[in-house]
Amino acid sequence: MFEFLKPLDKLAAGRNAEYRVSDHMRDHPSTLRTFRGIRWILAAEVLVGLVAVVIAIVLVTHDVEVQWAVWFRSVGVLGITITLYYFATRAAEGYYWAYSRLRLFSKIFPIVTLVVAAIPGLYPLWMTIEQIIFSFLMIGIGDLLTTDHMRDAFPKPGRAADPDAGSAVSDPPLG
Repeated sequence: MFEFLKPLDKLAAGRNAEYRVSDHMRDHPSTLRTFRGIRWILAAEVLVGLVAVVIAIVLVTHDVEVQWAVWFRSVGVLGITITLYYFATRAAEGYYWAYSRLRLFSKIFPIVTLVVAAIPGLYPLWMTIEQIIFSFLMIGIGDLLTTDHMRDAFPKPGRAADPDAGSAVSDPPLG
């Protein structure tokens, strides 16, 4: 469907770029519902990022100095969210690599964000609040991705799927 993304997939996925989970599990109502929820959460993440940029712009237009860290963080959140949306889209299409990246980042980003938010004086209060909101939204994505159903739907390449779950997968291509 998205053939133009194949080179980007290869870069992001490595050797398992073509490995996909079974159609049965990819199209399962629970899987579809989970990815719908993730898209909504990511939309909220974009809104949080845009609000941060708008606040910074409003402050600058009112002659308030905005630290470089605020600009860096604001642009970074939008970039991260776009990347996560790409992973979510590819994972919803059944690509294990995208699911695993999304799951990994949904665990790492909240920790990093909260640690950075705890550094005294680095960000103004409104930016610290933005980081906490971002972290909680990311934790929500992580929770959705680690349900029993999602772990069954996205078995690691080369690992046999649970036959009771009906998620037979093909072996990844060699080479």
